Amino acid sequence: MLASLSSLTRYHQGDGDISDLPVWMGYIVSAEQTVINLERIDSLQELTDANPVLDYVERTLLILDSLPLSFWIKEVVEEVLIWSEVAKGGTLRQRRDWQGQGINLFVHNIGSAQLYHKHHKESGDREYMIHTLIATHGLIGQQIRGEVPSEENQPLQDLIHRGLLTPEELARLLAALNQCIIAGVSVDLWTSVQQEVLDLINQIAASSQLPESLLQDRLRKLRSLQVQKGERFDNELAQAMQQVDLEKLLAPLRHQTLWYVESATQEFSLDDFLKILVLSVQCANAQPEPIRHISFERLMNHMYYDYKGIKKVNVYKQRIIERHLSGLTWEMILDGRIPESPHLTHTVNRLQELPDTLFFNFVFSAAAEKLIEFCIEAEKSPLYEKAVLMLFDLFDLRRDAYDRFHNEEEYLSDMNQTSDYKKVILDYITGDRVLDIGPGGGVMLDLIEQELPQVQAVGIDISTNVIETLERKKELEGHNWQVMKGDALNLSGYVESGQVDSIIFSSILHELYSYIEYEGRRFNHATVAAALQSAFEVLPLGGRIIIRDGIMTEPLELMRRIRFLEEDGLQWLQRYQKDFRGRQIRFELIGDMEVLMPVNDAMEFLYTYTWGEEAYVHEVQEQFGYFTPSAYADFIRCTLGSRAHIIESRHFLQEGYTEALQGRILFMDEHGQPASLPDSTCLIVIEKSK
Repeated sequence: MLASLSSLTRYHQGDGDISDLPVWMGYIVSAEQTVINLERIDSLQELTDANPVLDYVERTLLILDSLPLSFWIKEVVEEVLIWSEVAKGGTLRQRRDWQGQGINLFVHNIGSAQLYHKHHKESGDREYMIHTLIATHGLIGQQIRGEVPSEENQPLQDLIHRGLLTPEELARLLAALNQCIIAGVSVDLWTSVQQEVLDLINQIAASSQLPESLLQDRLRKLRSLQVQKGERFDNELAQAMQQVDLEKLLAPLRHQTLWYVESATQEFSLDDFLKILVLSVQCANAQPEPIRHISFERLMNHMYYDYKGIKKVNVYKQRIIERHLSGLTWEMILDGRIPESPHLTHTVNRLQELPDTLFFNFVFSAAAEKLIEFCIEAEKSPLYEKAVLMLFDLFDLRRDAYDRFHNEEEYLSDMNQTSDYKKVILDYITGDRVLDIGPGGGVMLDLIEQELPQVQAVGIDISTNVIETLERKKELEGHNWQVMKGDALNLSGYVESGQVDSIIFSSILHELYSYIEYEGRRFNHATVAAALQSAFEVLPLGGRIIIRDGIMTEPLELMRRIRFLEEDGLQWLQRYQKDFRGRQIRFELIGDMEVLMPVNDAMEFLYTYTWGEEAYVHEVQEQFGYFTPSAYADFIRCTLGSRAHIIESRHFLQEGYTEALQGRILFMDEHGQPASLPDSTCLIVIEKSK
């Protein structure tokens, strides 16, 4: 067993006190401040009772102990590993003293090398080699990520030039060291990058001069996580380069490192990321002394927090920053005309003892900080989410009216799980070009592509979030369908008349009815009429509108009884009655946990009841059923005229509702006898005739 692992074992067993520990371990275990890359953890709760730095060092040593290496390589790598994280340790007083001595605690590999040198006054070849390996600790992985330029690894070649190592020895040493460093974070991560790491190590060991990375290659590496999620990097970067000379603006990056930039900015669009990068470089250029390091660590630390035990990006801060950046044109940035924002400014800081390091961050106003604090507290109860949405509207911080904040991805994922219900739509598609209005998570687009490959599918949505998510999905999965941002009430503004054969409204007309303020009010049948007219106008003869949406039961006066089997069921209904925006919900209390109410009021409530608390704030804004079957047919004829021929009209109970309500309610007729849930969903197909 490695000597360092033996020391760790004694520490874990509680043998001796902190004064008996090796110096490197004493620094780490005495840390009063957690310093860690938040990208590498799943929840901030992991940091509360543990010492993540010590845990990481122990993992790297266990990996080293398991590797079949020569004694001298294992000995050198062990010394490097135990010292490479010490700049993240120390008491607060020690850290203040270290900073006063010029030790760089914010570029941890450099700071750790300085602390190693502080405790190893010898200037022999071995100490020089270990100092160099600590100072370049992790830089190979960070060069692969695009965070550091290739010149940062030049000191490794100096070990060869000084005759301390042969190229073969350096390659073997770096291979073992980097396996420990990266596999200590994640074995899967090491597996995924192993070949790339080894190729770069061989290049360092064999070349006299390291090649400089092209800007576009480095930017692509910095966006690797977003590219993996489907970001259209090359196209979006090309568009940005048409607007501004990024090669010139970002030229200083050839000699600058970017610490934590990917972790801090990965949730932003490429355009926002480029603006942040240019702003930081401009700030670096304005400093009186050359800047070697630009750190985004403070921004990273502010961009994450715990949401129900899971590390989440702070979407509130993200939206405020997005809003700020959207108001910055490239002309403003180039001219230095940054408009004052009441909520946010970007700032840079330098420490006197670290003149070559710049810290970039966004600083929020007191009002914005209070808003963010309130929003985070409000998340603990969905009852307050309406207030969160109102405040975001007040500050104009939502990207669009359909932004669902934390559950946007979950919502789109749920939409994608309805593919079996939507397959029936395929039977009614005609022609070779189809529009899917409100494509959600893209399930209908996928179905059309899979089952009708000869048909060109185009999704149209008004939501920025939905369009961006679908663009990434398309890029990532290699789909042929198209998407565009557009208004369902004005399709002629996006497609030429006669150029589309089928138009699908799948679970979207009730959202238009509920959310769109048309002629001064929401929940307006005229909104549905406008959407159908917009679609009918662009269809050729023989073209079809296919509607799959909510339906009401007839006769309207039919009554149903609900007996709640859950303690809070009646409270749910009482709250729903106050919060539902579609119409007045009526019920009569006829027992401790039993009510009598109109069947359509009962079903409208039960749709929300099945969705649960997380979706409540959104579901009370939507009315799922807005016509009975006969009323829908009359409405279509009145709206579209005699040229609209209804070739299919049926309705059914969507699977899942009965199962979801089992054990939660008893559904009965007005006499107290068990009754089936009425139909929830309609399928209507309209064909345009002469």
